[in-house]
Amino acid sequence: MREDLNNRVVGRGWTQPGGSPHAETEALARAGDLARGATAYVTLEPCSHIGRTDPCADALIEAGISRTVVAAIDPDPRVSGRGIARLRKAGIATDVGLLGPEAKALNSGFWRRQQSARPIVTLKIATTADGFVASRNGDSQWITGSEARQHSQFLRAQHDAILTGIGTVEADNPMLTCRLPGLSHLSPIRVVMDSKHRLGAETSLALSADIVPVWRIGAEGTDFAVDSSAVVNLRVPNVPHEGLNLTATLSLLSDHGVTRLLVEAGPKLSTSFLRQDLVDQLAWYRAPTVMGSDGLPVFGGLNVDGLADMRGFAPSNTTKLGVDNLTIYTRRLEA
Repeated sequence: MREDLNNRVVGRGWTQPGGSPHAETEALARAGDLARGATAYVTLEPCSHIGRTDPCADALIEAGISRTVVAAIDPDPRVSGRGIARLRKAGIATDVGLLGPEAKALNSGFWRRQQSARPIVTLKIATTADGFVASRNGDSQWITGSEARQHSQFLRAQHDAILTGIGTVEADNPMLTCRLPGLSHLSPIRVVMDSKHRLGAETSLALSADIVPVWRIGAEGTDFAVDSSAVVNLRVPNVPHEGLNLTATLSLLSDHGVTRLLVEAGPKLSTSFLRQDLVDQLAWYRAPTVMGSDGLPVFGGLNVDGLADMRGFAPSNTTKLGVDNLTIYTRRLEA
């Protein structure tokens, strides 16, 4: 929020954890009386309906804002142009579209949730240069170097939740938290696909569930045993030959407020996400090593009969991490 007379920033705000208060009311609170006559810059159209907060469009009007610059129109049908119309009706000059693509990228999880009723899904994988995740004896620690592994901790901090399968939990007993100094409070919700209730009470996840949430996804009709952990038990339908319904799982996570999901799983679950066309981004950490066909491939069969059946991604950027490389691949076609 900028005071027009001298281009001074008088208030900044961002939506708080859990979705409220919204960014506009936070910025207005910081600006106080200096908001009157100022210009408000917002990445997303101010809301115009009553939800967990009062309409942000009304808050801007009542604060005496003279101009609003909106990067992107809200895709939520409850808003979608109504907030802008309300501002203009109140006599506030309102410009739309400045840095719109950048704003949509910043809020990509929210966009995916509004358009598809699911979070945006990033599949994280770490492989050799030829695409293997472990040796034929199951040795996988560590395929990539320390810099890449540290960066993957940062990747976790950028997501609301991280999802894995019970097989990975049983094999590695991971914590799945962000352990970078100063960022541990950004550790995502840990989600475990556990159709047969195999998550043990002595696993690292269960023992730490009262500190960083753990959600266990089981099959409908399953009776979860009562244990002493703080694990939250959720249920979705089973799909024959596929296991737990991934589409229903993503919808359930979306209903619980998850907009950005990181999948860190073994080849079977990773393949299922790709096969069902549920991956928006690949975060591919690749080591400069070659294992050959003796290794365990990162993906199983994807039902590809011809080139037209392949999943399409475009590389958006590559980062050097010690001897390894991280390439972010983004889904080519929106679903």
